[in-house]
Amino acid sequence: MARNQGADTFMALAFETTYGVAPVSGFRQMPYASTSLDTEQPLLANELLGFGRDPIDPTKDVITTDGDVVVPIDADAFGNWLKLGFGSPTTTGTGTLTHVFTSGDWDLPSVSIETQMPQVPKFSMYSGVKLNQLSWTMQRGGLLTATVGLIGQKDDIDTATAAGTPTTYAMNRFGNFNGSVARNGSALGNVVSAQVTYNNNLDIIEVIRADGAIGGLDASMATLSGQIVTRFDSQTLLTQAIDGVSCSLTFAFTISASASLTVAIPRVFLPKPRIAIEGPAGIQATFDWQAAQQTNGGPMVTATLVNSTESY
Repeated sequence: MARNQGADTFMALAFETTYGVAPVSGFRQMPYASTSLDTEQPLLANELLGFGRDPIDPTKDVITTDGDVVVPIDADAFGNWLKLGFGSPTTTGTGTLTHVFTSGDWDLPSVSIETQMPQVPKFSMYSGVKLNQLSWTMQRGGLLTATVGLIGQKDDIDTATAAGTPTTYAMNRFGNFNGSVARNGSALGNVVSAQVTYNNNLDIIEVIRADGAIGGLDASMATLSGQIVTRFDSQTLLTQAIDGVSCSLTFAFTISASASLTVAIPRVFLPKPRIAIEGPAGIQATFDWQAAQQTNGGPMVTATLVNSTESY
């Protein structure tokens, strides 16, 4: 038995046909920077009296399976997380394919995720996993990652993998350098940073079961919000906030015509922010925006991923 380094770990993912049942094939190796996805079961201190000053044995409490995975935003593997968050895409094209994901689906898919520590060895298969939250931050430079908040049903620990030999993706990673922000179809200037958070607000079905696991996860009212920090150079955004009207925002990452990700939000509302003068340097304005569905009931957000991956 050896000590396992984080550099010698792996993550495999497969979409489930039946909720909570790990597939026997179809796993894909997922790139990731860190993960806190795991199962924990706390102990309840015993409150009983009459056994002396020292307490008697504690009692096991319920099992919780959840955590965050930090992943690169790339042109190929990231489509799995988009499918997990929004549902199956509509895919068109040959060679270069366009995958369109939209919000609003009530029937969200689930996955099984295996984290692999081969040196211990410890292979943990988390099943019944759904995406609760997806968020990322754009800025001028640095690495571009997304944080995926997950909730699962249970895990099974073994000394050998149950994922077989996963399919791998070529890494075609977007960087902040590839990013852009547009408002009503035109580039939004003087943006210092932008943050996007999509939340499925999963309803955890907490039922009585012999294995202590949850009964499932149901999609509740989704929310989409974020923050735009700008150098204060005009009153355009401030006027929109005061008037209470919406605009469209588009967050895009482009490497080439065959590798891009575009997140389009047709109706975004801005609050009136406090604009502070904090010294002799430039003045910044921070807008904590919120999105809503389209007036015709259309989706709140559409994510379009262009790549060479045949399907998700």
